[in-house]
Amino acid sequence: MKKTRIILYQKNSMKLSIPEIPKLIIQTLRKNGYEAYAVGGCVRDRLLGLTPHDWDICTSALPEEIKACFMDFKTIDIGIAHGTVAVIADNEPYEVTTYRIDGEYKDNRHPENVTFTRNLREDLARRDFTVNALAYDETDGLIDAFGGVSDLKNKLIRCVGNPDERFQEDALRILRALRFASCYQFSIENETAAAIRRNASLLHNIAVERIAVEFTKLLCGKGVEVILNEYREVIAEFIPELRRTFDFDQKNKHHIYDVFRHITHSVALVDAVPLLRYTMLFHDIGKPNACTTDKNGCRHFNGHQFISADIAAAALKRLRLPNRLIDPCLQLIVWHDVRYSGSVKQIRRLLNKLGEEQTRLLFQVQYADTLSQSDYLREEKLALLQTAEEQCDRILFENQCISLKQLAVSGKDLIAEGITDGKTIGSILNELLNMVIEEQIPNEKAALLAAAKTML
Repeated sequence: MKKTRIILYQKNSMKLSIPEIPKLIIQTLRKNGYEAYAVGGCVRDRLLGLTPHDWDICTSALPEEIKACFMDFKTIDIGIAHGTVAVIADNEPYEVTTYRIDGEYKDNRHPENVTFTRNLREDLARRDFTVNALAYDETDGLIDAFGGVSDLKNKLIRCVGNPDERFQEDALRILRALRFASCYQFSIENETAAAIRRNASLLHNIAVERIAVEFTKLLCGKGVEVILNEYREVIAEFIPELRRTFDFDQKNKHHIYDVFRHITHSVALVDAVPLLRYTMLFHDIGKPNACTTDKNGCRHFNGHQFISADIAAAALKRLRLPNRLIDPCLQLIVWHDVRYSGSVKQIRRLLNKLGEEQTRLLFQVQYADTLSQSDYLREEKLALLQTAEEQCDRILFENQCISLKQLAVSGKDLIAEGITDGKTIGSILNELLNMVIEEQIPNEKAALLAAAKTML
């Protein structure tokens, strides 16, 4: 069988480390007379010095031939129509896929049919980007038919073949391109970038769950600020609420960026975790709606945090993100604009409302927000924020009372005093906690019971 390929590196000039099980699968297929390679993202990541999450294997063997080669293993037909068989080894599935040529894409996502081929190049030609169209085996070395190695060296995302065709086949590739560029801090090749913008509306044909997965990874990339700014209209295809923030001049001495640039700068300054990145993406999205202008031409945004939370709630739910992300995200947005006075009582109240974890996340949100503003009063803002953080540390270290479970009296104590109505008990306990937080009464049982009787 004649092999159509370009081998840039032979075995002796480059050797990539492959884990034992993928290596065993490749060797087993080759011993049975078939071609087999590690392919795609695992090869890309190895070349970048990263640890691949998955090892995908492509082969000239047809699905039934794959299963015949692994009769001693459990196999699962996870995508048999598209040539994919999972080989189970050490209780882990390893996907083995027959070389294939994709048929027509009618839904901008999935091919109507596939044709199996024995030609590796034909299989690589159907893939999305050159950096993902790489194959490797210790016998043949690195197979690079479309310049993926050069693009990796140049930190470039480029489509295999015609970029318009690639994106019209599968519109999710638009977000995958942006995600790769964000996560690897790569640039997007000019023709590929132009095709992304031309075809952005095709994202409306993609399930929101798939969009959310790719966009969340994009948000958590190191290059997120650049990608959000350069491809803001693409992002607005599925988060149209952002458009009002584009070029929206804040006309306020506290700010040097328009609203969208402020947002994108702050996104990059928080830890790369979805909750914080989504919080920063939406924290000021309501400013255009809240905007008022005083007689001096200065703009103000009173109450924008509540408007932002409402907008965020609608967008995050539309993306079908889980409530375990949405709820704390909205809480951080509502509280992000709190101003610190230097009062310990204020921090105790904050801890009571948010809890320790959310309070610490709020501080990070506020640092990012402040560092994305102008220099005006920045040092004073940061000093107050640092004081608030130090006060939080001391309150927690000293185990100061900030919650009902730390209160020196409980419902049982009130019942023992003859207070039996549940609603009354709850009301009294909350009032006692508030008095302790405000330092109106010590957290001591006798004093608290005396105060409870007075309330009655």
